[in-house]
Amino acid sequence: MIRISNRTVDVDGLNIFYREAGTVGQPKLLLLHGFPSSSHMFRDLIPLLADRFHIVAPDLPGFGQSDDPRANSFDSIADTIERFTEIVGFDRFIVYVFDYGAPTGFRLAIRHPERIAGIISQNGNAYLEGLSEGWNPIRAYWEDASDANRDALRNMLQPEATYWQYSHGVADPTALSPDGYTLDNHYLGRPDADRVQLDLFGDYKSNVALYPTFQDYFRTHKPRFLAVWGRNDPFFLPPGAEAFQRDIPEARVTFFDTGHFALETHAGEIAAEIRDFFA
Repeated sequence: MIRISNRTVDVDGLNIFYREAGTVGQPKLLLLHGFPSSSHMFRDLIPLLADRFHIVAPDLPGFGQSDDPRANSFDSIADTIERFTEIVGFDRFIVYVFDYGAPTGFRLAIRHPERIAGIISQNGNAYLEGLSEGWNPIRAYWEDASDANRDALRNMLQPEATYWQYSHGVADPTALSPDGYTLDNHYLGRPDADRVQLDLFGDYKSNVALYPTFQDYFRTHKPRFLAVWGRNDPFFLPPGAEAFQRDIPEARVTFFDTGHFALETHAGEIAAEIRDFFA
């Protein structure tokens, strides 16, 4: 039986919730989720890896069971997660990044390359060619932060939009457990969640501005790199996954016939890739 402990730690005045599994002394694995989810998205993956890794999976500030951040930016999220890793003793680790977890994890990497033992990117983008036209409404807000453009993004916070993110590109939607998108919608409905998420939509442009810096880190440090990608992702396209090999020729890129939330349908296959690549 795999035991998963559910904990909360104070990180500079913010309560950060996290899940922990595996044995201290095994290679450390940090799991970073994306929008609009939480560490719950790793519920199927953690038991498949806990015999090989010491795993921690935090809820990012403003998501899940964690407190809202004082400043709604990706820099502030990375600041908190950086301190979180120090508090829980993750001095050197493999980082699994998905969606918003990617600009968070890549910030940790460029700040402290010596702490990164490897990177797993599951639909976690760092290249312009990886951005689909699905980003156009958010791009409009980057270019003109008007109330009208901000309000237009509220549609992305609605329950039907969350379900669409989960189901788009999935061959058999009946294979999707309702637990994931239902819980995400619950968290999106908590007080002030809309402000937090709309602020982050606006700040995502800071991640795109950092793409050249992330790419320079890849070229310079060439971390062990595994990309496991839902091929039918409506937001992050396959060329974004293939681009990692331009900067890290030894990177492995594997596609699965699924959408954005690839773990919902392919947790077993992704776990097998991780176990093999980091054997």
